[in-house]
Amino acid sequence: MKVRLRGYRRISITGEYIKLDGLLKLSSIASTGGEAKYIIQSGEVSVGGMPCLARGRKIRPGDIVKYGNDIVIVENADTGFSHPL
Repeated sequence: MKVRLRGYRRISITGEYIKLDGLLKLSSIASTGGEAKYIIQSGEVSVGGMPCLARGRKIRPGDIVKYGNDIVIVENADTGFSHPL
C-alpha cells in the first residue's frame, strides 16, 4: 500500500527489510535502479537523520528515509508497525 500525503509517504513492506535503492523505486522517488543509485550517491539521502551512501542499506519498519522534501516512513504490512509520526 502506498499513500502520498504532502511530501511524505508511508510504505508497507512484507519482509523483514527492503534495500534502500528498492525503497526509492517503490516510493516513486526514483523510476529506475540507475536513478536510485545516482540519488543515493549524491549524498542527499538520509536514513534516521544520518546521510547514507549505501545502496544496499537494509531499511526496516520504523525507519525514516528522507530525500529533499520527500520523507518515506516504512511500516510492516503484517503488523502495521511503523514510526510513531
